[in-house]
Amino acid sequence: MAGILVAVFWAILVSFLAVVLVRLAQTLRATTKLVADVTEQAVPLLADASATVRSAQTQLDKVDAIASDVQEVTSNASALSTTVASTFGGPLVKVAAFGYGVRQALGRRTAPEPEPERARGRGSARRTVIVGRTVPSARGRRSERRNARGQKD
Repeated sequence: MAGILVAVFWAILVSFLAVVLVRLAQTLRATTKLVADVTEQAVPLLADASATVRSAQTQLDKVDAIASDVQEVTSNASALSTTVASTFGGPLVKVAAFGYGVRQALGRRTAPEPEPERARGRGSARRTVIVGRTVPSARGRRSERRNARGQKD
């Protein structure tokens, strides 16, 4: 009886192990198929990725060339602006100052003649001559003073 009992347990154990081995074989087959499918799809993806990386490298080279050209243009523009400022800056300031002086002179010419001011103990007021005309000095002018309320003293 003990032999039959051991044989039955042995048969159950072998059957259980056989089922486990069959399932393991199915799992291994499915894994092998999955790996094969992944390999089939990964190779074209890797080729596309490689082509994309090469294209990106080409574009980066172009961008690098453009950036260096922009840097060169910027330095040229800076040098040009410095040259223009040094060449034309001084004369333009002088022309603007001359124009301002001419406007001031013409404006004073059309303005009414200021009344002569009294000298402050020097004998006569100091005067400046502009284009054959005498104008009173700014030092000799008396300004009207106002108190804190804005009224004339």
